[in-house]
Amino acid sequence: MTLARLARHGRYDYSPIVERRVFDWPGGKRLAVAICNNIEVFSFRDGLGSDNASISAPQTSRNYAWRDYGNRVGQWYLFDLLDEYRFPASHNFNSLLFEECPQIADRILRRGDEFVGHGRTNAERQDALDEGEERELIREASAAIVRYTGKPATGWLGPYLAQTPVTLDLLKEAEYRYVLDWPADDQPFWMRTRAGPILSVPYSIELNDSPAMVFRQQGTLDFERMMIDQFDEMLLQSAKWPLIYTIVLHPFVIGQPFRLRALRRALQHISARRDDLWTTTPGQIADFIYEHPAVTER
Repeated sequence: MTLARLARHGRYDYSPIVERRVFDWPGGKRLAVAICNNIEVFSFRDGLGSDNASISAPQTSRNYAWRDYGNRVGQWYLFDLLDEYRFPASHNFNSLLFEECPQIADRILRRGDEFVGHGRTNAERQDALDEGEERELIREASAAIVRYTGKPATGWLGPYLAQTPVTLDLLKEAEYRYVLDWPADDQPFWMRTRAGPILSVPYSIELNDSPAMVFRQQGTLDFERMMIDQFDEMLLQSAKWPLIYTIVLHPFVIGQPFRLRALRRALQHISARRDDLWTTTPGQIADFIYEHPAVTER
């Protein structure tokens, strides 16, 4: 079949990085560093969920327990490591965790970290829903965050980064300010919705422990090298343009002690250049863009 023309999404226009305005992040920095952590809950032997041995494995007690390790153990190792190196983090947080694992939410609140809307559970995908069902999913997940934390999330990452044709419209109508689902850039950019613009903030699916080590079956040392090489090259490139470096984590993956050791070495490497960095969160990045609209075009 030959396509006479490409299908287009209509959400943003092509904008090469070499033609954009140059600006500094707070403190005159040129590279922002954000750690994005995914804290997820799954349905026992039901729905969706990844497996550490086979991409297409059915849901079993074994892979449920492997993922549950992240909430029971790995996340707590990760919290302590972030405290040790004084890194803030954002947490893409399934709303059913408030019922299932409230102690995790309490630790996030004590750290002053950011909650990002991440659906109800990663046992489901929102792109399988009709518009009414998807609106209700967003409403339920958003309301749970407000009930527990006392304030709304401003950012959203869909489970599996999956969107329907109207997801952006529904998120804007639900008063979200930014999304992480469109890994098209190393800078924030505006996207069109039927209710006005919403901001896309960079979120790496390459520097992401789950795709790298679970789905592509890359080794821990590979991921460590990726984290360090990505950082070093982006720090070099940031002399020309302001950029955002993100590390994306899942505690049932990175929270295994042998993998945590690799993350420790990467954070130590990054920390050595801390004076050159804006260590931040996606929400703070979005706030900066909203407060300085002249640095990017709507």
